[in-house]
Amino acid sequence: MSELPIYTPSLLQRFFYPMTNVIQNYAWGSASSFNQLFGIENASGEPQAEIWMGAHPNGCSMVNTGAEQTKLSHLINQDLSLFLSEKVAQRFGELPYLFKVLAADKALSIQVHPNKRQAEHGYELEQKQGIPLSAGHRNYKDPNHKPELVYALTDYTAMNGFRPVDEILRHFHQLDIPELRQLVNELNADQSSQGLASFFAGLLSLEGESKEMALTLLLLKAELSGDGVYALILELSRQYPNDVGLFAPLLLNVITLSPGQAMFLDAETPHAYIKGTGLEIMANSDNVLRAGLTPKHMDVKELIACTKFATKPHESLLLEPVQKDNISEYPIPVEDFRFAILQRSARRKVTTQGAEILLPLDEAMTLTHPCGETCVIDKGQSVFIPAYTKDYLIDCAGRVARAYS
Repeated sequence: MSELPIYTPSLLQRFFYPMTNVIQNYAWGSASSFNQLFGIENASGEPQAEIWMGAHPNGCSMVNTGAEQTKLSHLINQDLSLFLSEKVAQRFGELPYLFKVLAADKALSIQVHPNKRQAEHGYELEQKQGIPLSAGHRNYKDPNHKPELVYALTDYTAMNGFRPVDEILRHFHQLDIPELRQLVNELNADQSSQGLASFFAGLLSLEGESKEMALTLLLLKAELSGDGVYALILELSRQYPNDVGLFAPLLLNVITLSPGQAMFLDAETPHAYIKGTGLEIMANSDNVLRAGLTPKHMDVKELIACTKFATKPHESLLLEPVQKDNISEYPIPVEDFRFAILQRSARRKVTTQGAEILLPLDEAMTLTHPCGETCVIDKGQSVFIPAYTKDYLIDCAGRVARAYS
């Protein structure tokens, strides 16, 4: 087999690679959001849930090389160090992030993502067991963690992290469901992380008549209250009837991000997206352990093993950006990706240190390289910029989302 040729910037055809991205038509998606925000056609009227921008094998972007369309992964694999930078190539061996636009018209499953060590161990074990990657009961699709950042484009409702234990207890004491009384009393007696873990596992393990009666009484309370968190429970019950995840809003923080607000979702932290459209950037992984609001496989034992039972104060959920020169840069506690919003850019000089993806949100964007190459990208479209591009200029009257490493 002949080796791939080694390219140098002087031999490459371009510095900017316009992207054609995969739209994932999951059932919980919105039929109208991408059209309203970006003018993307949806002639079939089916739900459009996610636009994937990146090199993930389950939805790899195509890029225009000037001569042809090719997969972004194929382009990068010609020379990892050249396209990603030597540092990123050695550290990750691939484009280390996946960038998305996500539109939820219906709640996604409550989920936890494993940390890096857990993902490596779980993936290796399931590989040895010969479980197909496509199997419905497979927990680990790859050996990577999946920390995430979400940036709201519309009002964006989500759950993120455990409420303080005293809040959880107050909710469940008010419910006073006989089938849950023992679990509640045990949590009241042991309010440590271990006590919270036992309570969470006990709820998720409800079945048969106990589960049916507990959910019936929960919905009766919700109908009588009809507001706040109980209004959300009623809405979720119409989407996922008889699902134990309907208790989740009483355990997890519920937050609605306003457009332009962002939050980070750590590994080992239960969360769920409920409704709205936003940008999402994550490590390049597809590992999901589910905890409710889903008809899919739930492995409660593995979920509990991969969950950090630490409470998260509601006031800590928003991720405040560092503001400078009309740039909002979000501090992210992982190495896999960086994220920023650039506003009102007039001949703004940007220097790459790794591979980047740019997405104009409000207006078309013009990029210019010192060599003279220019590229115009419409709003809602994206462009891949390799590490070797070094310096370039952005002109855009609106916001530009920058995913980079």
